[in-house]
Amino acid sequence: MSDPLLTVVQRGVHVVDLGRPMSVGMPQSSNHPQYWHTLPRRHGDMVRADGGSAANDLVVTGTHVGTHIDALAHVSQDGKLHGGADAVAAGRGGRFLEHGVHTIAPMVCRGVLLDVPGALGVPACEPGYEITPDDLDAAERRAGAEVGEGDVALVRSGWGQRFDDGVEAYTGRVTGVPGVSEAGAHWLAERQVRAAGADTIAFERLAPGEGHALLPAHRVLLVESGIYIVETLALEELAAVGATDFTFVLVPLNLVGATGSPVRPLAVLAS
Repeated sequence: MSDPLLTVVQRGVHVVDLGRPMSVGMPQSSNHPQYWHTLPRRHGDMVRADGGSAANDLVVTGTHVGTHIDALAHVSQDGKLHGGADAVAAGRGGRFLEHGVHTIAPMVCRGVLLDVPGALGVPACEPGYEITPDDLDAAERRAGAEVGEGDVALVRSGWGQRFDDGVEAYTGRVTGVPGVSEAGAHWLAERQVRAAGADTIAFERLAPGEGHALLPAHRVLLVESGIYIVETLALEELAAVGATDFTFVLVPLNLVGATGSPVRPLAVLAS
């Protein structure tokens, strides 16, 4: 009997990279350690007898930098993690063994793109725009694909177009950033998605001038519902090719006890 997945691969697929390139100075939240990359050993520093040499790297980064996934250990509410675990006790020893990113199984599942500006008929959502359940309903209708249990829902706001404009433009500290509202997070939780992602730095709406002061969507998804969050996604190409549902692939780094991990998710489309 032939393997159906192998058959699809043999027929050809189109892979869309949903991850952002990681580089020094890229936009990121000021709440997390800066990404840094250097070469402590360069070609020519040491040359072998046969003329060969090697270079190697040193990378320092927060785990919530670039395109990344939030583990359930990332956020607590009233001292509790998802399932009622005591947040302080769970982190003793400097790592979260119960809800760390190492507990997230590799994802090979259905993904659905919820293109909010596409549904609204605009190039991108305005700064500080709150994405409501009505917006998500409209995006779902436009996609022609219902979000269901175990899916990964990717919410496009169009804000990702600002990523290459630099830190101020993308992080929107003054202007605010569009994103999913608390009610929108409940919309996703009711559909029992496995994970939800967005093309912004914090997934949910950031009010102008308020930054990360309040993050109710994180509470609803991570703490109350056990749903992972993927942030800083590159969704423009996916929208441009008209993809609505697809095979979504994501594997976090196996960082034992960490609260998150950089990732390079893929959307796999049949050619």
